[in-house]
Amino acid sequence: MKILVTGGAGFIGSHLCERLLARGDDVMCVDNLNDFYDPAMKRRNLDDVRDKARALGASFAVEQLDICEGEALSELIARFVPDAVAHLAAYAGVRPSIQNPALYTRVNVMGTVSVLEAMKAAHVKRLVFASSSSVYGNNEKVPFCEIDPVDHPISPYAATKKAGELICHTYHALEGFSVACLRFFTVYGARQRPDLAIRKFAGMIERGEELPFYGDGSASRDYTYIDDIMDGVIKALDWTEGVPKYEVFNLGESATISLSAMVETLEAAMGKKAQLRRLPMQPGDVLRTNADIGKARRMLGYAPATPFDEGIGKFIAWYNTVKHEGAKL
Repeated sequence: MKILVTGGAGFIGSHLCERLLARGDDVMCVDNLNDFYDPAMKRRNLDDVRDKARALGASFAVEQLDICEGEALSELIARFVPDAVAHLAAYAGVRPSIQNPALYTRVNVMGTVSVLEAMKAAHVKRLVFASSSSVYGNNEKVPFCEIDPVDHPISPYAATKKAGELICHTYHALEGFSVACLRFFTVYGARQRPDLAIRKFAGMIERGEELPFYGDGSASRDYTYIDDIMDGVIKALDWTEGVPKYEVFNLGESATISLSAMVETLEAAMGKKAQLRRLPMQPGDVLRTNADIGKARRMLGYAPATPFDEGIGKFIAWYNTVKHEGAKL
């Protein structure tokens, strides 16, 4: 197939590009390479994908473009005419969204409308939309299920992701789009963004710096290894083929790891003790995430298979390799 991936230079997007190329798809990556974190890291991701494409003899192209530039995006999609779109581009993160809600709304909501309108104009009707477990807020019922109410977000980021799901449903209802909205649960692994806890903490442990340790350490996350997420995204992409349909799927590991346990696992993998700076819980942070993945198992065949300690070991192996190559971390 021909697949267009928005946000394809990022952590999850670059892995998706590689997986699509490996199975024989032609891939167009759209990314504006913004400075939310160092663009050099995104360029390195793209270099890795280009190397993969060359080794496979596969077709991979990159267009540096902001998804909010509707006319340019429409021209690109009309020219490439993909079979499907994987829309991963977004401003991510709970805490930054509290500082700049207007930016998150513009990119995550209006940018998504721009993608949908460009698809509509080109008669492209298959979409995978990257949502987030953040939409569940401080849901007291665990594990989190797709049918749980998600009407009370506690951060602008969560609100924009829920809005994106609703907008996607509108295009399903009015235009016959086939859409899979994927609620990712704390993805980690090689190329992880530098602002995310596991990668951030690994660097701080290595440098002997104090870790910002929020709360009493009991806050927990459903950490999901990148390879497992990729299996889910690919299966969701294939699921969109056929009659128009719309579903929301949780993609998680369905197991929770506390903050304390996460730090201890990093310590064990790195062979170095962490120094903690204890701080109160931050506004917008949720106490726990825990995915009910029964629906994804039944409908997609999703089957995560990477235990947390194994995934951390793989992440640290990548981290050490990149560090020794002299890349910025």
